[in-house]
Amino acid sequence: MIVKAEPKTILHFIYTYFEVLRDLFDLQQDNGLIRKEGLNDTLNQHKKDIKLQLLEYKVIRQVNDDYEFRDVYYKLIEFVLFEFRPLLPEEIDKFGNSITELFRKIKKGIDQDRNILLERIKALSVQIKEFSDAVEKNSIRLLNETRELKGNVSRIDYKEKIQKASFWIEYYIIPLNTILDVNHSQSISNKLLNISEFANQRRLNYDDEGVRQAFEKLYHVLIQTNDDVLRQSKILTNELLPLIERIRTESMILTGWIEFLKNPYKVTPPKFLKTDKDSPYSNKIYLNTIEYFEQFSVADEAIIEADSEEMERWIFKKAKYKEQLIKSLPVQSFFDWVNKQLKSEDKHITNEKLFALTCLLFEDDLEITSYSKDSTVKIKTDTTNLNVPKLKVTQNGIPEES
Repeated sequence: MIVKAEPKTILHFIYTYFEVLRDLFDLQQDNGLIRKEGLNDTLNQHKKDIKLQLLEYKVIRQVNDDYEFRDVYYKLIEFVLFEFRPLLPEEIDKFGNSITELFRKIKKGIDQDRNILLERIKALSVQIKEFSDAVEKNSIRLLNETRELKGNVSRIDYKEKIQKASFWIEYYIIPLNTILDVNHSQSISNKLLNISEFANQRRLNYDDEGVRQAFEKLYHVLIQTNDDVLRQSKILTNELLPLIERIRTESMILTGWIEFLKNPYKVTPPKFLKTDKDSPYSNKIYLNTIEYFEQFSVADEAIIEADSEEMERWIFKKAKYKEQLIKSLPVQSFFDWVNKQLKSEDKHITNEKLFALTCLLFEDDLEITSYSKDSTVKIKTDTTNLNVPKLKVTQNGIPEES
């Protein structure tokens, strides 16, 4: 004797033990079945002894030694959790076959048995609604999968990201887009368009009132389905396909860059990767320095005479000169400024004074800019004629003179 449980009892059972059902649902999603050991482990983990109720309320059924959800409960939990299995295009395309066959029989039996005609119209409406639901579920799952892949939630490497993106495009997105393309002669959307035209005619000029109303309902179902399918098609073409193509492109670029970094000398990089270094001093400074010191390597005879009067010793006051330099900013030629500064203090300009003030070029808050390589300034000291580069000195926040 089969005892049927009260509907409220079953619904209350699902509400009370939903966490257990969710874990069992995850097991079936991963393995296709709920293994006997998995069922026992889940029930022990939650400390719930509800195996008999699961079987009695026909939530699960036994498959050999294992178990599985009955289809109606599986789809209920799938819908509640919004965790749909992505359907292959072939699985969705089966709706096209059933819709085509029902439509053929409706046209063939349009003037035959009234009751059979009404049942076929109702069955066609059901198939169209199931097709629309399947497309929506697929779009939701594909969009979630793609966003997870974009965010790299699973921390997979770039090569695997490329493979997954290519897999989704080749086996799911492009075929599904073809199914939804109303301009494609073999697409389901194109078939629904033909059915819509037929239903529109029959809802207006069929003799039987009941059949006219059935065609009226079918027509409105088709109108709604057309809007839903159009919306899903836009998601595919405007959001999903560009997003996953971007994943594939970005991953390919990053993968190539990583391979280049592993062996950067294997190929010659393009010009935009080559750096160019500019310097505030001449690239010939090494040779000029050698030349400068070589002139003192051979010493001439010299007669040293004691100065008749003792000269005051010059002391380099860095803070003072830096303050004067900042007040003069922007300085178009640093060594001209040094020359003028020293002359304003003393007629004697020595190499020591000149080189001491040169250390101001290395202050962090000053910006040094060189002109062309051939742009130089001639400075004359008491003992030497120097040819030094022309350098511009500025500081952040000091506007340049126009």
